[in-house]
Amino acid sequence: MKRISIVFLQAVVVLIGLVALAILIRFPLTEGRAANLDLFSIYADPFILYGYAASIAFFVALYKAFRLLGYIGQNKVFSSASVKALKSIKYCAVVLSVLIVIAGLYIRVAHNKEDDPAGFLAMCIVTTFVTVVVATAAAIFEKILQNAIDMKSENDLTI
Repeated sequence: MKRISIVFLQAVVVLIGLVALAILIRFPLTEGRAANLDLFSIYADPFILYGYAASIAFFVALYKAFRLLGYIGQNKVFSSASVKALKSIKYCAVVLSVLIVIAGLYIRVAHNKEDDPAGFLAMCIVTTFVTVVVATAAAIFEKILQNAIDMKSENDLTI
């Protein structure tokens, strides 16, 4: 790949991270439950704190994707560092999907009877599906890359 496309993809990863961070900071202020709360009470809510803790896996995966793009830009695709980055992305996606399912189950069980949790549960289903797809893709790419590295090392030994 050309260097400009790698830089563009890295910029997209950074932009995704910034947008996600902005949403994490801004959304609790506009959410319905928090309309009458002060600033400390909004950010001390256990569910919002759970969302922040769960977002750590998302940001780690973004960082690893950024690093993987750096390896690609340096022509170090066929290295153990690339495989480790893909493995980390896979684990982060699995952890994130489990945390999203737990949040959906919590809302389903503990929601206010006057509220309708259907929208939140639909978002949980969609985001869980997306994270499972990312984990599957990372696992497939990891396996393909590991096989290519193994084949390359076997060829280097026979020469």
